[in-house]
Amino acid sequence: MPASLVQRCNPVLALFVALAIGAACGLPFLRVSPNRLLSGQPVYLWEVLQQRGSPLVFALVLAIAALLCIAIWQPQRRNIQAGVILAMAAGLCGGWLLASHFAMSAIPAENPFSRTALGPGFWTLGAMAWMIALDAIDRLQLTTLRRLLAQSALLLPLLLSLNEGQHLSIGKEYANQSAIFWAAVLRHLQIVFLAVLPALVIGLLLAWRMTQTQSLRHALFPVLNVIQTIPSIALFGLLMAPLAWIAVQLPALGHAGISGVGIAPAVIALFMYALLPIVRSALAGLEQVPAEAVHAGRGMGMSARQLLWRVELPLALPVLLIGLRTAVVQTTGLAAVSALVGAGGLGQIMFDGLFSAANELVILGVIPIVLLAMLADTFFKVLSSLIETRP
Repeated sequence: MPASLVQRCNPVLALFVALAIGAACGLPFLRVSPNRLLSGQPVYLWEVLQQRGSPLVFALVLAIAALLCIAIWQPQRRNIQAGVILAMAAGLCGGWLLASHFAMSAIPAENPFSRTALGPGFWTLGAMAWMIALDAIDRLQLTTLRRLLAQSALLLPLLLSLNEGQHLSIGKEYANQSAIFWAAVLRHLQIVFLAVLPALVIGLLLAWRMTQTQSLRHALFPVLNVIQTIPSIALFGLLMAPLAWIAVQLPALGHAGISGVGIAPAVIALFMYALLPIVRSALAGLEQVPAEAVHAGRGMGMSARQLLWRVELPLALPVLLIGLRTAVVQTTGLAAVSALVGAGGLGQIMFDGLFSAANELVILGVIPIVLLAMLADTFFKVLSSLIETRP
């Protein structure tokens, strides 16, 4: 493609639109099956539109298609990009409502075990709509806070319509797991908190000590790097035997919950994984603190501890937050694997679905993990933006 044409159009958006058209035409939008275990019969998007569509729905689809075509050839027009964001928000919500209304009519009354599952076409179209909206938001060149608000507004219509999906397979799985779902969410957050908080405290102290002792830096970083290379399941397994032995030798710790299975090996392993990004970012932040600020603090009679908390740490905070954000997002994802050692959490729901070949149950466990990671990432982005803009 000529360079002038690339500058005039938006090839990224054209690729996303092409993938969306391919998914809509070639991948099942839904699957209808007699129970949760069978894959069922595929139902394509055009079949859903023929059964549940209306003139208004067809008009909306054509309007979105026309808007995307204009956006491909007019990528610099801000009003077009804003329209694309609104269109994708409507598309995400509309796809969910379309699938929900089809599921309501597709389930026969004589078979309460019948399921209507979201197919690969639905997930691909949803992913393409999200990517198209992110591309439009990026082209608007918004500030960090406005960008995050636009991303939140993009999902707002879908979130408000989630209750309509009770007839879908994933809605039924949520109804079956509702008694333990929110307890699993809280357990997942507990694991993340218990792993990251000690890693933050110890990581800060280690980084501060490294600024004064080069030998500690040379000795510790290779160990932390090696820990990062160990697969999470293997690390959980390596910790089970020592913790079980400690629980036998010290019954008080065993009564306190320290054992070879459960939350103890999960928290210790995730703590070890979280140390490296926190220590690296804290060390980088402390090393970039101006020497003049440190000398001024010493001239005012501050002790080493006062210098750390009142001078060095506040100035190093923007860099520290980068590593802390990485650690929290990483730990949120890895906490799912800790269910294999009996720690519970959302990983338990995910693995229950895997072991019973129930795909929608797997998705019910995975989606909240992804959302929690996204929320954590958004929180730290907002916090970093506020710190950068403070007077």
